[in-house]
Amino acid sequence: MVPKTDLVAMLKKLRLSGFLSTLDLRVKEAVDQDLSHGEFLERLLTDEVGRRDGKQLDVRLRRASFEGQKRLEDFEWTFNPSIPRAKIIELATCAFVEQHENVLLVGPTGVGKSHVAQALGERACRAGYGVLYTPAHRMLTSLRASRADRTYEKRLAKYTTPDVLILDDVGLRPLEAEEPIDLYEVIRGRYERGSTVLTSNRAVEEWYPLFKDELMASAAMDRLLHRAHVLVMEGHSYRNPPKGKKAA
Repeated sequence: MVPKTDLVAMLKKLRLSGFLSTLDLRVKEAVDQDLSHGEFLERLLTDEVGRRDGKQLDVRLRRASFEGQKRLEDFEWTFNPSIPRAKIIELATCAFVEQHENVLLVGPTGVGKSHVAQALGERACRAGYGVLYTPAHRMLTSLRASRADRTYEKRLAKYTTPDVLILDDVGLRPLEAEEPIDLYEVIRGRYERGSTVLTSNRAVEEWYPLFKDELMASAAMDRLLHRAHVLVMEGHSYRNPPKGKKAA
């Protein structure tokens, strides 16, 4: 039998040192259950695949930059029964990501648009996709700053390359200076290459004036709405529920 010190050295050299965390357990199972060599190896490899998948998921979740942990399992559906639950659960399969389709979540403040958007992003991370969450104003501020230090193209790629980009609170304030152009460039760069999930307090028809140019607005919205899922979320605010109605 190979001495364990030698085994540890070989596993580390092969970058398989994770085997050590379950090796003793699997050896005991092999003896107790009279496993074949193939069954023993399969269980060890299954452990390693699970460990690596878990680490990769942790990396994707960290890179997504979510604001806290937002999951569909934690969403209080009964608070606002009119919210399109069936459609949201359908989107959670992430088929829209595979098809490079967009999701637009519109409605008044406090109804859970940001929660749903990030929860869809969390599901996309679990499905193996790269995700980035950002408030729209933060992205636009970042792009504006990149013009000053001449890193615009690199910064723009940060927002055009993820499989899923979540832009929160689009149109919360009027766009200024070159921000309409920057928003257009992000939309154009992602068109049919990735999925964009946007939340807004404004109805979709109110987005056109944000671009301050009819041609640019038409070009941006045409790309954004092509094969898009538009969900209207209406109801009471979770943060300020009416008297007699309490959010869980």
